[in-house]
Amino acid sequence: MGSTFPVIPTPSQLPGSSLPNIGGMFPNMLPFGVAGQFNPLVIQPQAMTQQATRHARRVYVGGLPPSANEQTVAIYFNQVMAAIGGNTAGPGDAVLNVYINHDKKFAFVEMRSVEEASNAMALDGIMFEGAPVKVRRPTDYNPSLAAALGPSQPSPNLNLAAVGLTAGSNGGLEGPDRIFVGGLPYYFTEAQVRELLESFGPLRGFDLVKDRETGNSKGYAFCVYQDLTVTDIACAALNGIKMGDKTLTVRRANQGASQPRPEQESILLQAQQQVQLQKLVYQVGALPTKVVCLTQVVTADELKDDEEYEDIMEDMRLEAGKYGNLVKVIIPRPDPSGQPVVGVGKVFLEYADIDGAAKAKTALHGRKFGGNPVVAVCYAEDKFANGEYDG
Repeated sequence: MGSTFPVIPTPSQLPGSSLPNIGGMFPNMLPFGVAGQFNPLVIQPQAMTQQATRHARRVYVGGLPPSANEQTVAIYFNQVMAAIGGNTAGPGDAVLNVYINHDKKFAFVEMRSVEEASNAMALDGIMFEGAPVKVRRPTDYNPSLAAALGPSQPSPNLNLAAVGLTAGSNGGLEGPDRIFVGGLPYYFTEAQVRELLESFGPLRGFDLVKDRETGNSKGYAFCVYQDLTVTDIACAALNGIKMGDKTLTVRRANQGASQPRPEQESILLQAQQQVQLQKLVYQVGALPTKVVCLTQVVTADELKDDEEYEDIMEDMRLEAGKYGNLVKVIIPRPDPSGQPVVGVGKVFLEYADIDGAAKAKTALHGRKFGGNPVVAVCYAEDKFANGEYDG
């Protein structure tokens, strides 16, 4: 379950000399004003104004590590906002509230002003406790309403270099050396795509574009290398490579592909050899497991109705049971609140042995459901056991 906490005034702002003892009442609600912790801003009287602007003051932060909690997220964003000069509403901390959904590893960070929330958009891709996090607008953000409330773009004067980002880069993902990677198989995970790209060197920025409703890959990504001389080498080596039933299109995002310079030819040859090795690793179903993942079988809309969902589950049990001893069927469903759910649109089939899974994968791969050819691949057993459906 997620948890949230309000901003609590410090003792000097309350009648009397001490905070009331609320321990045990709401164990997940942490007062910010306790001695030894950082002092927040007191909520101002204009509560109605705050409610009206809330959609434009909240920031979605995705990809949080398991160690993250409300206080560490709040402290971190207060520090980085101050470091980049993003606190434009005056002295004090920018963050009012943090809500974390630990199961889905995301948070909503509520800023005290619309302008500061817009400045926070420049932090996309920043490293938090060793992990790059995504900073986005929440799903209830209304651009047309927000435009009348304050700036909708980050200030051009932010000192992003102070926190390791490039000015105006959205996590290092803009500029002439930004690479478009299209034609990715939908079942490729972020880790697989990143590993393939990092064959040529470390990345400064990376984004696998996903469907906002389902969380599934849209089959394309963008990246920028730390060493910009690698850009043309990676494009030339990866473009045209076949991955499963797809062919990669890899080029500079802002222009046609450039030819590598003569001094890059030997590096390019080595890179192409490396790509061939990666290609072997990522062939469809290369590593057999007891779990099969199906994509392009169901849509998010079909899964919203309870009766229709049960019918789909029963159909899957009957069909998948033809190929072996079926242990479990998992079909992730959309969240009624509209929050992204990892794995929606996929069907996971667990068999008692590898033989049953292999037969199911062979029989179901390429079959058409609703006019779409099904993609069937083996899925990591440890990830399935842990309820991780992002592969």
